[in-house]
Amino acid sequence: MTFEARFDLSNVNWSHMEGGPEFDYPIEFDVAVLGANPDHGSLDLVVRFAPNSHCHYHRHVAATRTLVLQGEHHVFDVEPSGEIVHKIKPAGTYGQSPPGEIHSERGGPDGAIVLFNLHSPTGELFETLDTDHNVLATSTIESMSTGPLMGV
Repeated sequence: MTFEARFDLSNVNWSHMEGGPEFDYPIEFDVAVLGANPDHGSLDLVVRFAPNSHCHYHRHVAATRTLVLQGEHHVFDVEPSGEIVHKIKPAGTYGQSPPGEIHSERGGPDGAIVLFNLHSPTGELFETLDTDHNVLATSTIESMSTGPLMGV
């Protein structure tokens, strides 16, 4: 059985993000927080990646579930050995990952739209990292649902 899913994102409140000259890779994406429940440690958001553009290099502190709604979602996981594994996830791909993953993500040639469901009992979601894995910023449920969006 096949059925078509439609997601109307035209009324979503997007926040636009871009990287600065300190980053050596293209960063351009939009983020929309769909819902947050700090008491239960959860946050749902949608990320819209520009074509071939990344979000910031980061470590997931929260358990994360993803669903690729449109385009290709490219993930570059850093393995404990330091090896980088490139995964291409087409529209319709669902995934789950535990806390601790370090990676970069980007849209494919036509960009991507990805739904993220995050769960963190502490409220911490992501740590934005430099190339040596030093923490530049930490995103929390509170900061993402009430303040400027950083570290997605």
